[in-house]
Amino acid sequence: MAAEQLIKDSSSLSSYDAYFEKIQSRKKLPRPLQEILTNAFSDIPVSSFPQVPRGKVIEISADTSVADAVKILSECNIFSAPVRNLDKGNSSDWRDRYLGIIDYSAIVLWVLESAEVAAVALSASSATAAGVGAGAVGALGALALGATGPAAVVGLTAAAVGAAVAGGVAADKRMGKDAPTAADKLGEDFYKVFLQDEPFKSTTVSSIIKSFRWAPFIPVSTDSSMLTVLLLLSKYRMRNVPVIEIGKPEIKNFITQSAVVQGLEGCAGRDWFDSIAAQPISDFGLPFMSSAEVVSIQGSELILQAFKRMKEKQIGGLPVVGPKKKIVGNISMRDIRYLLLKYELFSNFRKLTVMDFVHIIASQEAGKVVPPITCKPNSTLGSVIHKLASRSVHRIYVVAGEEDEVVGVITLRDVISCFIYEPPNHFDNYFGFVVKEMLE
Repeated sequence: MAAEQLIKDSSSLSSYDAYFEKIQSRKKLPRPLQEILTNAFSDIPVSSFPQVPRGKVIEISADTSVADAVKILSECNIFSAPVRNLDKGNSSDWRDRYLGIIDYSAIVLWVLESAEVAAVALSASSATAAGVGAGAVGALGALALGATGPAAVVGLTAAAVGAAVAGGVAADKRMGKDAPTAADKLGEDFYKVFLQDEPFKSTTVSSIIKSFRWAPFIPVSTDSSMLTVLLLLSKYRMRNVPVIEIGKPEIKNFITQSAVVQGLEGCAGRDWFDSIAAQPISDFGLPFMSSAEVVSIQGSELILQAFKRMKEKQIGGLPVVGPKKKIVGNISMRDIRYLLLKYELFSNFRKLTVMDFVHIIASQEAGKVVPPITCKPNSTLGSVIHKLASRSVHRIYVVAGEEDEVVGVITLRDVISCFIYEPPNHFDNYFGFVVKEMLE
């Protein structure tokens, strides 16, 4: 089947087309200028893009525990890393050598789904009433209630929920069947057990990489064009693009959305960039969503609801708002590391609100917590790029009025999309083997 037909048959790729068409229709840049920029990026080889810091891509072994993977991501201050398949360590094919990308998004998905299965299992009080040992409640409860999805078999050991039951936690089938409700109804032991013991400590990265991945693993070769990379990072919603050298299986570079925007920031002073950067964001149709479409979280809501909302909406961050949608904070997928690595700070999971979470982190991580980054509707594209690059953040919130009401969001993906368009047949001509992987 031709790639063009595959695109038409894929709802995901259709949504990519819709997103990019919307952007192109709203940009006010002269078409000749867009063509010049697109052709220029098409002529730049991927091999010319700057290497990752220290010149070596940080990889995580497939047998690494989720706990240790979070530590590596946090200590190296990175959002994601390629996962190395130790069983195929001598293979010359990257498809065998790497299982995919592990990132905070996948970890959040796993934590929430595993916790929800545990909540359902704990609600199966009939199992304990019938004399079933506490240690077996987890597995039997999940099976009895039909929880046979990925989380039911990925690291969710009987001990994880059994320990909570053994600790005297009473449950009822009518209690909610999601993690936040379980935390509220079942008490502190629920998350203390989950984060300190099982399944967090024993589940390996290889167990969750396929079931909970946010996006497919799509490398490009060093002789590919930067236009291909920019399209993957914008239109096709990849957050990172591994770079391989033909004939060699190792990942040579790792290009992220952040790195590209920082590269654009480095172009300041060049005529072509300055002429574009001086224009207001409205000339690019930014922000692309209306104020009614902005997904936010109230400071009084539970922090677990924030992560659940990001999971449901497939977004990487949320503005924390107060009355009249005034922005008072920011929560991102990356913040899950605090709950997973510093659980001792959060003694009362079941009542931990978003603002409580933000204040605790701010008191412990002085200088490391990034306040919400904002801009105005009349801000220039250059100022937005500067804030994104200099603060190393993935999104900036557009605020208006005296109350700084959130009226839009601009992401790294949106900014990259402003500089390019997709030439006819580029997908067929340049993406090649990517098609099947992208559709899976």
